[in-house]
Amino acid sequence: EKQSKMFAYAFLLATLVYIAQCTVGVDVSTHVTHWDCLKQNGVNFAIVRGYQSSGHVDSNAVANIKNAKAAGIAHVDIYVFPCVSCGNPAGQIQAAMNNVHGTGYGMVWLDVEKLNWSSSQTANRNFITSMLNEVKALGGKAGIYTSYYNWESIVGLSWSGASSVPLWYAHYDNSPNFNDFKAFGGWSKPSIKQYAGDKSLCSTGVDLNWYP
Repeated sequence: EKQSKMFAYAFLLATLVYIAQCTVGVDVSTHVTHWDCLKQNGVNFAIVRGYQSSGHVDSNAVANIKNAKAAGIAHVDIYVFPCVSCGNPAGQIQAAMNNVHGTGYGMVWLDVEKLNWSSSQTANRNFITSMLNEVKALGGKAGIYTSYYNWESIVGLSWSGASSVPLWYAHYDNSPNFNDFKAFGGWSKPSIKQYAGDKSLCSTGVDLNWYP
């Protein structure tokens, strides 16, 4: 019995350590006024929209980055929701990165989800490659946001042209873990999971994300 209790205690301790080491964050597409509340409710990283699918930089990006950091959220990235029909993928990256220059933001995530992409997977692959190359050329660090089925539709599951950068994948199963992940696009392991969407936290519309 004593040995059983010791095992149970060790298991509980290991679980608590695991939870403490896991990190929960949010991504946002609007101006956020409650960063302090988000931080107090366990948000430890944020990814804010830096470029809109309408073909313009997000005017809220700079304030969101600065205010999140002021609230104690140390890791704040941006995501670029490209305007594929606008063309000039490199120019869109330039605009997004120039807009937030000097804010201390981290990575640039390229949002690859089904919205006005070309019917040609080759064209889509070239568009994504151009964006990735421009982030690198400007001294930034890029990542890809997508899902298994979006990637399948837009560029094809077998295309691994972006697998050298981190993957942030979406699967709304409300489970902050990678147990559901199945390899695609050359990625055998993701970096971040978006596990719940369209949630309200601190009177703010957010998607919930996790990494171990």
